[in-house]
Amino acid sequence: MFRRKLTALDYHNPSGFDCTDEIQFRNCIVWLEDQKIRHYKIEDRGNLRNIPSSDWPTAYQTYLQDVNCPFGVQEKPEALDWLLGLAVRYEYGDNVDKYKNCPPLAASSKSDRAVDPLVNLDSNSPDFKAGVTALANILKIQRHDDYLVMLKAIRILVQERLSPEAIAKANQNKEGVPVTLDKHTLGFDTGDATLNEAAQILRLLHIEELRELQTKINEAIVAVQAIIADPKTDYRLGKVGR
Repeated sequence: MFRRKLTALDYHNPSGFDCTDEIQFRNCIVWLEDQKIRHYKIEDRGNLRNIPSSDWPTAYQTYLQDVNCPFGVQEKPEALDWLLGLAVRYEYGDNVDKYKNCPPLAASSKSDRAVDPLVNLDSNSPDFKAGVTALANILKIQRHDDYLVMLKAIRILVQERLSPEAIAKANQNKEGVPVTLDKHTLGFDTGDATLNEAAQILRLLHIEELRELQTKINEAIVAVQAIIADPKTDYRLGKVGR
């Protein structure tokens, strides 16, 4: 499942790599750090390089934390896929001119038919699950047992919150609207004019937070309704159904 990234990084045996083999897995992690990521200084890589040691998982956990990996030692495929992606980014950064000169892929002819990418999508594949989980962690989306549901939630968030228009709108400076406190009744008297004014300000801020919360609730309801109303397509059965 990691063949493409390992091949891009010139790993010695991309097609024969087995993530479930503990020795191969540890050797691959050490190779990535030594050859591509290079987060540690050479003299600080001793614990990670000590592959036979029983303390290697602890060193590996520390390494994941040091490179800010969102996955832990128990999530081997996800963590390895994330590290491979990090290594690919560093490889490109070290050889920008080389990859800039790569010829573009030939454009497909007009006779080519558009293929639905979901037709051949294997939602049970570890590669698919690792990718969806990584995106969900980055976007702070809660995990779900159904990875297709997670993927749909990611799509909704990207379309509604990460579009160029949404980002441009979010980056605009919001100027506050002047409020006259005298027009807002506090409802009680603390006996101190300064405290009364502070209480009025806190109440107005609380009302604004409640409005924002209601807006988010409405958005969540719309997103859930969109998922419920959209029937799932089962290509294996050749029909559309709930």
